[in-house]
Amino acid sequence: MLRAKLSVFPALALVAAALLPGCSTTSEDKTAGQTPQRIYADAKDEVAAGSWDKAVNLFEKLEGRAAGTPLAQQAELEKAYAQYKSGDQAAALSTLDRFLKLHPASPAVDYALYLKGVVNFNDNLGLFSSITRQDLSERDQKAAKESFEAFKELANRFPDSKYTADARLRMNYIVNSLAAYELHVARFYYQRGAYVAAASRAQAAVTDYQNVPATEEALYIMVRSYEALGLPKLAEDARRVLETSYPKSEFLARGFKAKEQPWWKFW
Repeated sequence: MLRAKLSVFPALALVAAALLPGCSTTSEDKTAGQTPQRIYADAKDEVAAGSWDKAVNLFEKLEGRAAGTPLAQQAELEKAYAQYKSGDQAAALSTLDRFLKLHPASPAVDYALYLKGVVNFNDNLGLFSSITRQDLSERDQKAAKESFEAFKELANRFPDSKYTADARLRMNYIVNSLAAYELHVARFYYQRGAYVAAASRAQAAVTDYQNVPATEEALYIMVRSYEALGLPKLAEDARRVLETSYPKSEFLARGFKAKEQPWWKFW
């Protein structure tokens, strides 16, 4: 009886093998035979519908079909945008870096630099920052610095580009963010009694970023840190700069209580 049951398995294996070819699925290329213009039109339809992954696939098809033409370059840029909108910042940045390397004389270089800045700018903001209410200055600033460099190159190379005005506004925001980040770290060290590190980071905020809101408190942290370290000369120098730059500073009268409470603390 056992032998009879075992003999069934080879038969089942043969049946399964016979059925496999019929069950196999091969991805059908729906763009086969289509013109590059038709593929581009379909890709734009997917973009309009917010189907970013489908749009990316079609733009990739178009890059191959229209290789060496302006349409292929356009497809590469629009693919980068679709990758960014789909949440794949790494792929978008890779596509843009490749475009800038292969097409340095393209009339769309200004847009590529602008989009590169925007991708890093929004990546730095973080997908859940509005939910967690985490201040931008508390996040790692690597993406912010890369965003700033892209916008800076755009502004320097293409001052008359239609994207430059917005890039400059974003650059101002990033500078304030970077200074606020240094201040956040300085405050962190000061609150934990690491006065040398606190003074160093506060000094970086003052030296590296001029005329930003973070400077006032950074100077005050320097004053208090040098006092705690028993360095009256340095403390007095920092206080003099603070009094000269901010004659009505409330930090000198109220200390850290003068720091405005973050908006999310009211929730």
